[in-house]
Amino acid sequence: MSLGIDEEKAVIVFQPYGRRGAFRKDINLLEAAKKLGVDISSLCGGRGLCGKCKVKILKGYEYLNPLKESEIRFLTEEEIREEYRLACLTSVTTSCEAIIYVPERSRVGRQRLQVEGFEVPVKPNPLVKKYFVELPPPTLKDPRSDDRRLLDSLREKYGVENIDLHYELLSDLPIILRGAKWRVTATIWRNTIIAVEPGDTTSRCFGFACDIGSTKLAGFLMDLNTGKVVSVAARINPQIQYGEDIVSRVTHVLLKGWGGLNDLQNAVVKGINEIVDECCQKANVKPEEIYEAVFVGNTAMMMFLLKIWPQYVAYSPYPPPRSASIDLPSRVVGIKTHSRANLHYLPTIGGFVGADNVSNMVVTKLPDSNDVGMCIDIGTNTEIGIGNREIGVWYDSCASGPAFEGMTVKHGMRATSGSIERISIDIESLEPIYKTIDDEPPIGICGSGLIDALAEMLKSGIIDMSGRFNSECSKINKRIREGLDGWEYVVAYREETKGKLDTDIVITQRDIRELQKAKAAIHTGASLIMKRLGITENDVKILYIAGAFGNYIDPENARTIGMYPEIPIERIKFIGNAAGTGARMCLISREEREYAEYIVKNKIKYFELAADPEFQIEYINSTFLPYRDLSKYPITANLLRRLRK
Repeated sequence: MSLGIDEEKAVIVFQPYGRRGAFRKDINLLEAAKKLGVDISSLCGGRGLCGKCKVKILKGYEYLNPLKESEIRFLTEEEIREEYRLACLTSVTTSCEAIIYVPERSRVGRQRLQVEGFEVPVKPNPLVKKYFVELPPPTLKDPRSDDRRLLDSLREKYGVENIDLHYELLSDLPIILRGAKWRVTATIWRNTIIAVEPGDTTSRCFGFACDIGSTKLAGFLMDLNTGKVVSVAARINPQIQYGEDIVSRVTHVLLKGWGGLNDLQNAVVKGINEIVDECCQKANVKPEEIYEAVFVGNTAMMMFLLKIWPQYVAYSPYPPPRSASIDLPSRVVGIKTHSRANLHYLPTIGGFVGADNVSNMVVTKLPDSNDVGMCIDIGTNTEIGIGNREIGVWYDSCASGPAFEGMTVKHGMRATSGSIERISIDIESLEPIYKTIDDEPPIGICGSGLIDALAEMLKSGIIDMSGRFNSECSKINKRIREGLDGWEYVVAYREETKGKLDTDIVITQRDIRELQKAKAAIHTGASLIMKRLGITENDVKILYIAGAFGNYIDPENARTIGMYPEIPIERIKFIGNAAGTGARMCLISREEREYAEYIVKNKIKYFELAADPEFQIEYINSTFLPYRDLSKYPITANLLRRLRK
């Protein structure tokens, strides 16, 4: 046949990518797209729960499986008429050619990735060090073994004691020494020589630090001699194809077994190695010149990377498999480094509060602070730590990310080109002013824009404290209208998208409910720890906001909706990707690594939020904007009173 179609396979073409392939019948479109390298957004991991993988069928609609209930729920009547489907629930049932168009809103796109963080000066003292030595050749009067000759020379010239040779070096040590005419460089990790290289290579000593986020990977190539960053690279975490949140990825493992865990490990290792290659190319460094790698991430990310069965951390009481740090050869995991390089993963605090938050504490030194401080790391999962030197630091975590990252929000999306990142609403005309990333035509709203929208709608009276729309506002501006999901506010009309969307971009009543639940989780996490410690907002002298998402939030709008306790703006400090900063600090400094171990064992306590008897009541109170009891938010209360006059 002209299309190359046989009786067993269907040809599927994805536009505008122009990618095509022959697949077995009944493969779903999302799976086919993954195999062809076509990025289609799927926040729920392909389970038909988020409605983000909408595609338009240009050819072959009659050969698809019937519409499923979830599709009817997520697709509008107009979309169904125009033959849209959800890729994860749609399969080609017979041998044919199907042409699928992936609209702009369903593409993953180019995401803005935060790699920078608050920098803390650290004196370099890495666990990896290089020493150049000239050895006396053996003679009949000096017949010492090759390894003893090397060890004695290191001791005599540098005072290096109590070290040994890695057993793998013995195979070619005699060849290296004689080929180099007894002039070599020994690379030592802790008390073990892991490499012997011809000549003086002491200036070529590198390490790699990596923050494994649920959404993004950020890698840093470090010169271990100077402690300086020599190159940086970032990627979307490839595990996103198996689900955008932790629970979806754990579910993938439970459904697929060890094969599913292999999927997650292989995906993240591939992404990390791409970053290693990019960093090395930028700095003219070879991967084999990397002698140690330090990793951080939440508990689940650690388990996926190291291939540890993750089932039980997903169920109450959420115990992690290990709290102490982990050292193992990087080649066991498959990371591109020297063959005997060490991989170090920082310790875990508890539950889903992992090494990334230990990094935050290494950066902020909150466990050593005389003043009470709070650290909120906002992401797919939000972690909250509060305390000081006297009481220690208490940590909890809450599920907050899905709504702020687009899941369950009609026009929500990640922070990619064209997403609306800033919104303000004129209090009299109720007209919006918005800004998109890269100043592209709007295709959706990312997390910072959603927070702005919620705050601005509250301040302008479009919604009340309960989050309910004020129908009277429809008399002032036609943007407030009744839609398929109840009342909604039009942020951008279809014409403003310049043909990228065939619908208006709106915030619906249901969207507001989802955002209220997300912000309530964060507020509840902060307020309950404060209550248990007897701390008030006035006691908190500094609030650190960590993470890529947190760095782009308007702090006043976040406070207006009650995302966190009402703390004066001047006490808020954005520290960006502090997890990456802490990883770098622990890579170049033995003391910082020991500090991380010390605080986890002695200064940090894990607080299980769900076990608190007041959790449900506090959560319900926190769904109000900013809070049910306005007396606890005097600054916001005064602002709303002033605006409503």
